[in-house]
Amino acid sequence: QVQLVESGGGLVQPGGSLRLSCAASGSIFNLYLMGWYRQAPGKQRELVASISAGGNTNYLNSVRGRFTVSRVNAKNTAYLQMNNLQPEDTAIYYCRSWYQDSWGQGTQVTVSS
Repeated sequence: QVQLVESGGGLVQPGGSLRLSCAASGSIFNLYLMGWYRQAPGKQRELVASISAGGNTNYLNSVRGRFTVSRVNAKNTAYLQMNNLQPEDTAIYYCRSWYQDSWGQGTQVTVSS
């Protein structure tokens, strides 16, 4: 498996922004679809955004226009830029690579005043 490490979570006020990073241990990460998931307390994990190796993106309806997924192959890293965060975005965010179904450990995002 490829090792994935998320970072960038934290506490932010409503309307604020955060950028999550997902750093992969190998360049094979760049050849596969990757996605950002989140899981809020008491809820199922859901796919928030994904980006293919070629850069095609998809978003959960509730985050479209606020979140942007990207990847930088030279750094074996993917990002999730989150703007205009709302309390309902509070969750643990995970990145996933479709290469051998690899997952990161998650990073907490809390949106609260």
